[in-house]
Amino acid sequence: MIAVELPMKAFYRLLAYARPHRSRLASAFIAMVVYGAASAGLAALIQPIFDEVLPNRSNVAAIAVVIIAVYVIKGVGAYLSSYLMADVGQRVVRDIRNSLFRHILGQSASFFGVRTTGKLMSRIVNDVGQVQHGVSQTLGDLSRESLALIGYVSLLFYYDAQLALLCLTGAPVVVYPLVRFGQRIRRTTRWSQEAVEKITHIGTEAFTGHRIVKAFSAERREAEKFEHASQHLYRTNMKVTSVISVLPPLMELIGGIAFAGALWYGSQEIASGRLTTGEFTAFIAVLFLIYGPARKLSRVNANLQQAIAASERIFEIMDTHSEVVDVPNASVLEPLNEGVEFRDVAFAYRNDSNDATLQDVSFTVPVGKTLAIVGRSGAGKTTLVNLLPRFYDVSSGVILIDGQNIQEVTLESLRSQIGIVTQETVLFDDSVAANIAFGRPGASQKEIELAARVARAHEFISMLPKGYDTFIGERGQLLSGGQRQRLAIARALLRDSPLLILDEATSSLDSESEMLVQDALSALMLDRTCFVIAHRLSTVRRADMIIVLEDGCIVEVGTHDDLLAHGGPYAKLYELQFKDDSSDAASSTSEILR
Repeated sequence: MIAVELPMKAFYRLLAYARPHRSRLASAFIAMVVYGAASAGLAALIQPIFDEVLPNRSNVAAIAVVIIAVYVIKGVGAYLSSYLMADVGQRVVRDIRNSLFRHILGQSASFFGVRTTGKLMSRIVNDVGQVQHGVSQTLGDLSRESLALIGYVSLLFYYDAQLALLCLTGAPVVVYPLVRFGQRIRRTTRWSQEAVEKITHIGTEAFTGHRIVKAFSAERREAEKFEHASQHLYRTNMKVTSVISVLPPLMELIGGIAFAGALWYGSQEIASGRLTTGEFTAFIAVLFLIYGPARKLSRVNANLQQAIAASERIFEIMDTHSEVVDVPNASVLEPLNEGVEFRDVAFAYRNDSNDATLQDVSFTVPVGKTLAIVGRSGAGKTTLVNLLPRFYDVSSGVILIDGQNIQEVTLESLRSQIGIVTQETVLFDDSVAANIAFGRPGASQKEIELAARVARAHEFISMLPKGYDTFIGERGQLLSGGQRQRLAIARALLRDSPLLILDEATSSLDSESEMLVQDALSALMLDRTCFVIAHRLSTVRRADMIIVLEDGCIVEVGTHDDLLAHGGPYAKLYELQFKDDSSDAASSTSEILR
């Protein structure tokens, strides 16, 4: 029972997307009725042709005109029904793809942490594409050929009900294998879609990391991995093909048995005078005409099962809801005025208190002050700052901005007050200007240029082939690391958020680039409340407060001088991480940040 209910539930949800386009569906259905009636009308002309026109040579011209007219009507019905159903299918697929993309984009960081980009894109592109075929072509064929079949069967019973029953006794025999094959097709199609997903994932990963692949001479290994996945997809698709290919021969066998029975019965009826030659010829002709729609309907079931399998995978994602959402009646967060407080905050990625990344974290950052967060790798520094814009929600405790719980304000108003610059700069394959204005799409060219000047980026932008209109490639690969960071800083400057998060913003830069970026960061941090994760001495020394994390807990709080004098974990970190840089970096960076 469950095996039937789940596919039908997915099918009905799929049809729900066609509801806004019901007027086009109605027009398509009318065109299908015309097509079915015309098909039956052409078959009905066979009997008078053999009984009256050919023996008596009468009404030849009239019959010829009628035949041409019916063919025209049938062609118009076929064209309109196909076009309108394809249009509905494209619209449905557009709506599903847009809805799926928007839904995925609205998920929390934990959702993307367990799903790869390639696999998500496979759902959007490949699975939705499979649904498109099912909605437009398959449903159109199902309705159109069903109506034609009804017309043909009606003619069979009109000519001879007993003979029609004799010929159609094999129909139920076809239904059982169709149902069984349909279940197998749906199951195998799901495997096929998973194999496509795997191929997309491997390709995306290899292309994104092409430099590492080349650096380690791993092209052959990656190609073999892709070929293995491709071979698996081939075998899975052939399983689907083997099942689908069984259906036409099965239909032909049933049709051959029906034709043999009709020939035996019809010869006796003609000999007894109960059936004319024209009627029997028309009956046999209609019997042959039935084969076309019946064969298409057998493939329609297979295609429909494939679409249902793809839609189940789509709805799996659609039914995954973000744990980070606006609460009912969430208020709008007013501009930062007092400060930020972490009060007894704890967080675990797997909702396991025994495996918490942060525990009992409490501190306050007054407005306009800078907090530096230091600690060994894995101490929870990045996790802590990711809680502020609610990329994740706290497991326990509360984060307050101006005394207001951030879980009780809208995500949009919260994130509009936060600017972020990270070590791994994320830029888009768009123009320089569009990347700077990403946080403020309506910004003027003058505002964009001003932000770039403050971020020390205007000079190198002016030297690009098209200046601010230059496209910078995927993830900004046409720029150097320092240039990408300065664009990210310009983006944060233009957004002009009162809260700023700097997560290792200069750790991967060379000395010259670091000086330029530090200069830009100084301008960005001015008069803002800042959360800084940094290994660089300059930023840490100038922080108003420093917290030291170990195993997710705050073990020290104070200023740079106080913590050094205390001789605790911070002093040890300072000795390990900054000792080699202290003599050179202290003088140069203090000049920049002064």
